[in-house]
Amino acid sequence: MLYYLFDYLNDLDFPGAGVFGYISFRAAMSVILSLIISAVFGKNIINYLRKKQVGETVRDLGLAGQNQKSGTPTMGGLIILGAILIPTLLFAKLDNTYIQLMLISTVWLGAIGFLDDYIKVFKKNKQGLAGKFKVIGQVGIGIIAGSVIYFSDDLTVKQKVYHEDQENVLTEVTYNGAENQSGADYSWVETKRNLTTIPFIKNNEFDYGWLISWISNDLLKYAWLIFIPIVILIITAVSNGANMTDGLDGLATGTSGIIGLTLGVLAYLSGNYVFADYLNIMFIPNSGELVIFMAAFVGSCVGFLWYNSFPAQVFMGDTGSLALGGIIAVFAILIRKELLIPILCGIFLVENLSVLIQVGYFKYTKKKLGEGKRVFLMAPLHHHYQKLGIHESKIVSRFWIVGVALALLTIITLKLR
Repeated sequence: MLYYLFDYLNDLDFPGAGVFGYISFRAAMSVILSLIISAVFGKNIINYLRKKQVGETVRDLGLAGQNQKSGTPTMGGLIILGAILIPTLLFAKLDNTYIQLMLISTVWLGAIGFLDDYIKVFKKNKQGLAGKFKVIGQVGIGIIAGSVIYFSDDLTVKQKVYHEDQENVLTEVTYNGAENQSGADYSWVETKRNLTTIPFIKNNEFDYGWLISWISNDLLKYAWLIFIPIVILIITAVSNGANMTDGLDGLATGTSGIIGLTLGVLAYLSGNYVFADYLNIMFIPNSGELVIFMAAFVGSCVGFLWYNSFPAQVFMGDTGSLALGGIIAVFAILIRKELLIPILCGIFLVENLSVLIQVGYFKYTKKKLGEGKRVFLMAPLHHHYQKLGIHESKIVSRFWIVGVALALLTIITLKLR
């Protein structure tokens, strides 16, 4: 909203109003405001939750320090959501389709998590929202996101296409004829095709339409039948992965902040013509606004860590964890980097896999041997290390270090091809 105010003032030649035209400035303001909301006003929200006795009910899993956490205020994800939504509404262009979709995704997934926490806390039902209803909600936002990305004319990409390959490219419009350092002529080609980036591969665009067009080119118009289910799968997997990771003080918050910062960098590069040209990656027009949203996301995570780090004064609950994972998934899809998720979100992936392996192996051995056996001392994986006697703050720190390493690996895939 402030963007439009200062844009109007800039038209009136108001001194300094033009600074709001810079994404970098608005992103910086977004970080600062989200930090203030989460770190400063977060204390008031925590006190309110404590007053209303919105406390965590801890199941006895035999873990060290577990009983001390009983009664800690939960539903702190409300702090994160507020610290994301308010700066975005103030500093981003609200007529931007990318921003609109991210706002819808944030509210949608936050509402699912809030309903789950509400049932646990106020209805005294430890199971919370039934799993099938969570999945229905995740599928719903997957359908919305996938449909907007596939069908909206506002969401396009531009590829760098060398003239000798021009005839092999399905293109609508050609822009900006240019010459690279080797002297080869190329053009920026705008397309509505659903392309994504394949890591470690040169000229690394993958078209989802190929998954069906190999049967017949006439089927290309039905590529949405492939694309939308893939979007649903990614959102569901990453959202649940963040939810699984939220088991130790600061683990999901810090990991999400690292992932968010990386996605913010990728969004800035993809939305900037100069950097996209230099790195030879897809240029995504109008996606630069996403940097402002992700700046608020990172600021909210860092501010929330003030209270969520060991020993936690508040837990985010499903209100926060489901939203964080879903935001990461939708954001990665929007900037065409969803195939980097297994690398960037490696912590979430391993946590998910540890549960699947544990449950699958237990059921298999119980059927074959009559007695279920386990691969890990406890799943998700972070609880396995707790059972080994490692203090949770050390586990969290080490997971963060791994998360930083994975983030750096994700960044260097831009050049390591």
